[in-house]
Amino acid sequence: MKRVDMTSYEFACENFEWQVPAQFNYGGDVVDAWADDPERMALIWVNGEGRERRFTFAEIRGLTNRFANYLTEKGVGQGDRVLIMLPRIPEWQIAMIGCNKIGAIPIPCVTMLTEKDVCYRMEHSGAIAVVTTAAEVGKVTGIPLVRLSVGKAAGWDDFESEMARQSTDFAPVPVDAEDPAIMFYTSGSTGLPKGVLHASRALFSWRVSAWYWLSLTEDDVMWCTADTGWSKAGTSILYGPWSCGATVLFYDGPFDLETRLDFLERYGVSVYCAAATEIRQLVQLDTSGRDLSALRLSVSAGESVNPEIVRSWSAKTGALLLDGYGQTETLMTVLNYPQMEVKPGAMGKPLPGTEAAILTEDGQIAGPEEPGQLAIRCPHPQLMLGYWNNPEKTEESYLRVDGTTWFLTGDTASMDPDGYLFFGGRDDDVINSSGYRIGPMEVENALMEHEAVLECAAAASPDETRGEVVKAFIILKPGFAPSEKLTKELQDFTKALTAPYKYPRRIAFVDELPKTATGKIQRRLLKQKEFESRGA
Repeated sequence: MKRVDMTSYEFACENFEWQVPAQFNYGGDVVDAWADDPERMALIWVNGEGRERRFTFAEIRGLTNRFANYLTEKGVGQGDRVLIMLPRIPEWQIAMIGCNKIGAIPIPCVTMLTEKDVCYRMEHSGAIAVVTTAAEVGKVTGIPLVRLSVGKAAGWDDFESEMARQSTDFAPVPVDAEDPAIMFYTSGSTGLPKGVLHASRALFSWRVSAWYWLSLTEDDVMWCTADTGWSKAGTSILYGPWSCGATVLFYDGPFDLETRLDFLERYGVSVYCAAATEIRQLVQLDTSGRDLSALRLSVSAGESVNPEIVRSWSAKTGALLLDGYGQTETLMTVLNYPQMEVKPGAMGKPLPGTEAAILTEDGQIAGPEEPGQLAIRCPHPQLMLGYWNNPEKTEESYLRVDGTTWFLTGDTASMDPDGYLFFGGRDDDVINSSGYRIGPMEVENALMEHEAVLECAAAASPDETRGEVVKAFIILKPGFAPSEKLTKELQDFTKALTAPYKYPRRIAFVDELPKTATGKIQRRLLKQKEFESRGA
């Protein structure tokens, strides 16, 4: 599969063709290939105390070979599941790629998981090996076959000493394109978390969003602030950037806004990926006097970035800010691109090689501007193999209509006549008021234009007359205080920017919003509390 010149979005789509190899081992076919250049920098790691480590691809090749040899010696092989619960440290990349090289299935997990969370993932996945830090070993109950700790822990193999005694030579095993290659667990916002299993073809195909959305080349320095257990880390910290030969900046330290700007400047970051919440806070800072000339592109996904934030960030940094849409089950599929006109509030257009559609309740293609469920046409190499040990749930995710199979994302959206897609919300986030279906994002985008609003969320609130009405939960910027006058002002402001029936009939000023571990606002919880408090 060749990278088509993105002279225009239309040109790339017309000339793009998926060419997934029959066999693909990411460790051997990507990391080891870049390692042929002994000077090519793969990773720059820095922590909150200022310690820094740098790794070339050649060094990563040797370290991941050591890890692959260790697992092989311990009896871990192709198809075995390995739980990797590590913070943002280089051992994370080493363990992930080492698993890829032997055909094992890494399960990346954030360190904020509880003992109960870890136990569930271990039992549900049938993992036989765990890699974590000495500080986290107490969360691992039972006796997995292999226990490897970064830092010394009683009863656990020590990462540093085990790697030191292993050989740097290893021949990556053949992995078929359809073989399982990685598994992510969802945030579990409804029911128990689901294991989303991806094939080796996914690791190969995630380079396409790195080509066209991130527009990465081997000359770039990429910094994505996602945590290690998020699927976003897979595409924007590991598999995407290294497929392009880019250098990755990896920071393990406390969240601090000024530090974010310091690192953008100090390391010459050219492509920056952060959650919308992070961008909203950063844009409030004074960037005058800073040299951010290396930064050419910023991207965000997971929660839509409001148009006003896009304009402000670009004005302050001189860099484009492009929104994107993806899911753990699909990864990035609808995106804005540097070469394409950006429409305010739009998710963008489908990735080259991807066909997206809006389906009505009866499974038909919706008309322009008509809301419905966003669907991705199958087959598609980025799509998951399925939910681990849950064939029923997997089957529910697909719809077959007139000979065509669609993957149902569970998100509502609409498409304008130019093919731009606009996010409406999760199916259960949509507000039904007097027969009108209102997407919370439309309300939130309007409110975010107001000078007093730092962050907000819209959710359904029960109403005797209308069934549901829109309620907005708003975090104010410093210098603004809640008042009846401000409430009326925000309501009128919203009416002026979007259809009047969408304005928030109720407003609550809050100090924080409920969010998932990946930073997504949990509108479902806001709705649930509203219905409970009003006895509905």
